Amino acid sequence: MSHGILVCGAGIVGLATALALARKKQPVTVLAPGAAVPAAPAEHYHPRVYALSPASHRFLAALGIWDALPAARITPVDAMEVHGDADGTVTLNAWQAAKPHLAWIVEATEIERVLAQAVRLSGIPWIADRCVGYERGVALTENGAQLRTDLAVGADGAGSPLRSAAGLVQHSSPYDAVGLVTHLDASLPHHGTAMQWFHDEGVLALLPLPDTGRGPQVSMVWSAPAARARALQALPAEAQADALRAHLAAVTQGRLGDLRMNIALHGFPLFLEHAQMAGAGVALAGDAAHRVHPLAGQGLNLGLGDAETLATIVAQREPYRSAGDPRVLRRYQRARAEPVLAMRLATDGLQRLFASRAAPAAWARNAGMRWVDAVPLFKRLLIEQASGG
Repeated sequence: MSHGILVCGAGIVGLATALALARKKQPVTVLAPGAAVPAAPAEHYHPRVYALSPASHRFLAALGIWDALPAARITPVDAMEVHGDADGTVTLNAWQAAKPHLAWIVEATEIERVLAQAVRLSGIPWIADRCVGYERGVALTENGAQLRTDLAVGADGAGSPLRSAAGLVQHSSPYDAVGLVTHLDASLPHHGTAMQWFHDEGVLALLPLPDTGRGPQVSMVWSAPAARARALQALPAEAQADALRAHLAAVTQGRLGDLRMNIALHGFPLFLEHAQMAGAGVALAGDAAHRVHPLAGQGLNLGLGDAETLATIVAQREPYRSAGDPRVLRRYQRARAEPVLAMRLATDGLQRLFASRAAPAAWARNAGMRWVDAVPLFKRLLIEQASGG
């Protein structure tokens, strides 16, 4: 018996892929451990949050997911400030492109929880096992099952066992940097503005979160040099909090007033990765297919773009072709090649430009930012590109 389309992975991209396929009347099964994601306590926010683009918002709304997310835990982003390492600054506002918002900040666990509920309520079969191998249209599971499938979708993360088993080539380059994340209480309001600073010790982003009883708060993502991150993470809790507070004050120059940690500091190594997105009976999506530098906050948006595109192309195939037909998978690979490459080049190029200490590069990047900030047309084009149109 064939399981039709088998989606390996129950993260956000995997569940969104399964739901999108089911909405298009495609036979789909989820293969992944089925742990429940509980609702978060009202006073706590998960350390990992995502900035969802308007394109991702439209996709989740079309799946019936957006309205199921708790509105009180979503923060619209109405403006963005990008600060260079000298006097270069770019300020973007949603109204400059006639958009209601630039993005929405949502916790990872809230999206996962609502997607998992929707998948189960849709009656999509869910096999609580893990894909560990793949051979000629058969997925091999951790518990020894052999599941025949027309198409296996690898949405099983950066270390994708399905990608390895299918022999899909992956290219990986470490950044020698660590993404440090925490949430911060701020003494000044953020007014729905996301802020980013390029400086000598990496890229610092502060993303607006819902205000709490304590006052305004933001989520920090600091792409720090690996040695600096390790040194900070090794400090005792109180010394770590003091060191981070001092660093934030120096970089932000008091833009949000005093900033204090309100949850533990977490870190994850940063990589630039891309893989062959399709092979014989296999397609990859999300982190299994690509990872980019987090400075633009576009990793999940790329993955959701994969999910939407794959579901559309599979559903629109000719009646005589299977979901895993090589021509169908080539269409998917071609459709995703340009947006993934563009984002990879943009994020890696910006990271390299601001990592350079050479005086000509420093002058060029800050002069370029001043020029963009002075031209409304370029601001509108930047917003359109980031929003997915």
